[in-house]
Amino acid sequence: MTGMDGQKEVTPPTTTAAPSAPAPSAGGRARPVRIGGLLRDGKLRIGLSIVGCFALIGLLGPFFITDVGAISDQALQPPSAEHWLGTTQTGQDIFGQLVNATRGSLIVGLVVGLLATVLSVLVGVVGGYLGGRVDEGLSLVSNVVLVIPSLPLVILITNYLDGAGILTIALIISITSWAASARVLRAQTLSVRSRDYVAAARAMGERTWRVVFVEILPNLLPVIASQFVFAIIFAILTEAGLSFLGLGGIDYLTWGTMLYFAQNAQALALGAWWWFIPPGLSIALVGAGLSLINFSFDELINPRLRAPGVPRPARKTRRRS
Repeated sequence: MTGMDGQKEVTPPTTTAAPSAPAPSAGGRARPVRIGGLLRDGKLRIGLSIVGCFALIGLLGPFFITDVGAISDQALQPPSAEHWLGTTQTGQDIFGQLVNATRGSLIVGLVVGLLATVLSVLVGVVGGYLGGRVDEGLSLVSNVVLVIPSLPLVILITNYLDGAGILTIALIISITSWAASARVLRAQTLSVRSRDYVAAARAMGERTWRVVFVEILPNLLPVIASQFVFAIIFAILTEAGLSFLGLGGIDYLTWGTMLYFAQNAQALALGAWWWFIPPGLSIALVGAGLSLINFSFDELINPRLRAPGVPRPARKTRRRS
């Protein structure tokens, strides 16, 4: 569109698209992410604080609270100085169960996040960079996985593998949670591949692995981090839903298994709120913390999402002589 003064006016697009990689600098390469400027984001600090607290509980807590299955005669006791979160119908300490369940849920989230991210990077980045039949084949696999309903498939597999362990559950969830991220990374790889510095590296005869790891992947790190956090959220919620339905394992504790046992014991009908609120609140808090971290990554990827009035990281400018 041309204005009255003869200069062209740029009209922003009206359609939404997938998050793009960080904007390149004048030299063509993406500007490096400064950790100090990123940590000034309030949402990121709050999210890291919440997730960090639960990570410390899950990492260190089980070393101090080991006998979580000890049965006592203090059944369905409300929170007290002796039992901080009360007891179950068999007198088991709920606080001890919550600490060990925190480790189980975070293990599932971390394993699924790592596996799903690795699969999505392999399929999306490799297919987007190589193109041709390799890209067509990998895209076909991604599309097939995407059209299959993930939750019913996970329910069928876990129901078939009766008594599956926590790592098996994480592996099953990983198989169904990588395809969407692979499509996002493929789109970003296609965008980065067309930039001048990548074309120059290829023209100079650089090896494929070096172009991918040195020129492309560093520019996709914010997108990969965002997809990693999303995979953790998806894994924790999916595992909690499976365990609540009785499809998870009973030889380990997670927030979902705590809700399952509370439901079977009719804790809600008995008024034992201290049994089902702690695991449910833990799921909500960790989900909120991870979402805040993901929002910060989204604003880093797409600065247009940044709230008005939020200062951008200052950049040093050279004085003109």
